[in-house]
Amino acid sequence: MTEFEKQFKEVHELLQFEDYNQVLKRIIDFTLDTENIEYYKKTNDFLNWNDTNEQNLAEKKQKLETLLSDLYTYLSDKAINEHQIIITVDNVRKVYNSNFTLGPIHLEIKTGEIIGLVGENGNGKTTLLRSLCGELAPTSGYIKYHFDYEDMYDLRTKLVYIPQRTDTWRGSMYENLEFTASCYGYLPEENNLVIDLIITRLGLRKFRNYNWSGLSSGYKMRFELARMLLRKPKILLIDEPLANLDILAQQTILDDFRNIANSPFRPIAIVLSSQQLYEVEKTSNQVVFLKQGDQKNLNTENETTKNCIIEFESSQSISELKTVFSSISIISLEQNGGTYIATFPEHITITDFMKTVVYQSVSISYMRNISNSSRRFFVN
Repeated sequence: MTEFEKQFKEVHELLQFEDYNQVLKRIIDFTLDTENIEYYKKTNDFLNWNDTNEQNLAEKKQKLETLLSDLYTYLSDKAINEHQIIITVDNVRKVYNSNFTLGPIHLEIKTGEIIGLVGENGNGKTTLLRSLCGELAPTSGYIKYHFDYEDMYDLRTKLVYIPQRTDTWRGSMYENLEFTASCYGYLPEENNLVIDLIITRLGLRKFRNYNWSGLSSGYKMRFELARMLLRKPKILLIDEPLANLDILAQQTILDDFRNIANSPFRPIAIVLSSQQLYEVEKTSNQVVFLKQGDQKNLNTENETTKNCIIEFESSQSISELKTVFSSISIISLEQNGGTYIATFPEHITITDFMKTVVYQSVSISYMRNISNSSRRFFVN
């Protein structure tokens, strides 16, 4: 079963469970995958119908089934674009002054993958993103781009960088997107069709006539993403996209990133920085932790770090907890406010920890196994 067939099957199941919001997003993804103006028109015809018939669920489901079937027939004959290495970062260092140096950084970035950069503020995440997009030149080492580009302007077109604080823009959101599309090779007859697909995909359809001051920071980030996707980039570099979003919005935008990156026909790479560790880890193919400019890759560190590490909160004292967990050979117990980090030998499991908590009547209000999480880098 091809990647497209897997994705189609998932969307078909979502349709049977009447999860129309997710189905519509994925149908738009498939429509954009066709790169065919006739399918752009078909999906936009449905979107226009849906604007005034959203509660007509029976007909809505039928129309979506027909549209999904048509897209499947067309895309089944289209060649799948295999994931490839797009950027190699080899021994890159960036020296600002005697107080801070980023690197050395070693990294391979592939299309279809998401790389999460995590770490506390001031540890080099933004510096690395700006280096990847060509905005900063490395002090040593090299960054190799595995695609053709004519000059730095052409490179910056293909490597799109979205900073945490974006520039103010004038006019309506839709007018700005029209201008962007007109600059990046769309035919006049497809310009608005593609814009309407992308803004609907990103939840911006009802905000099309809003200006900069009328959008929340979260929707401004979505606008920037829409504008950058119109440029058909090979890689998206996004600085703190989750910073101003609530937990539900964070999960939604991460799901959007995963689906956008993993297109079978138009895969792109996404590198994003964030302090939302657990959310990023659930979505990313690689997690890179930066501390004072030094790099630790979660997958590589996991090969050498075998200890069982549990993060938990308890009202009991550290001395009481050390006594309780001595029965399962606790190595160390660190405290940060009301949160404890307990390290156990490799043979101890989360089940052993939970049994001890139950049998010893330990008061626990929160617990998480961080043995395979970058969270442990914050405490080591």
